[in-house]
Order: sequence, then C-alpha cells, then structure tokens
Amino acid sequence: MKAYSTDLRQKIIDVYEDKPISQRQLAKRFSVATSFIIKLLKQYRETGSIEPKPHGGGKPAQLTLEHHQMIAELVEATNDATLAQLSEQFEAKVGMRVSRSTMGRAVQRLKLTVKKTLSSD
Repeated sequence: MKAYSTDLRQKIIDVYEDKPISQRQLAKRFSVATSFIIKLLKQYRETGSIEPKPHGGGKPAQLTLEHHQMIAELVEATNDATLAQLSEQFEAKVGMRVSRSTMGRAVQRLKLTVKKTLSSD
C-alpha cells in the first residue's frame, strides 16, 4: 500500500492545530484510519516531520542466483517434470526444501516452461 501524500498529511495537521477536533473525527473527515491519525500526530509531535517513513523491506529471497542456475539445469534435464517433481529433485540435489509455489516463481523468473499438470491414467 502506498503512503498517504505529504499534502494530505499537512492538511490533517493544519485542521488538527486549528480546531479542537478528535482523532476519530479527523479520520472520518479525511477518510483514513484512526490508527493513521494517531501515528501521524505522534510522529509530528516527536520529530516535527510529517514525511512518510521508509518502507521496512520484506522477507529476503529464499533462492540465490546459484539456486536459480540449478533449477534451470533441472528444467533442461527434465522439462516434462511438474513443479512438485522439480521441488523434490531440487531438495535431493541441494538439501533445501522449497514449495511448489516458490519453484513456480523461480521457473517463471527464468522464463522457462514446465509441464502444467499430472497426467491422469
């Protein structure tokens, strides 16, 4: 989710400083969550800044460049394997278990194609 604009933040601060208005009323007036108002006012009181804080990041990637190279080799060697089979082969080769979803994203990043479904016999 994108951060609220500095312009909106400034308007909220201006209204809050002009009139005695509750945080809930501010939230309703500007169509934002009350928790956002509380955090914005706290940040403004403590730092004097209304700028959005930088994003905290996310979970680091589980697969490294070497892992992607191994996956490419596995797909080339057994291009009719399903994602589940590729995951099993990868685990046997590397010793690290990855889900079908992770394997699917890795194959997609490598712009490779694999067998879509298991054949029903």
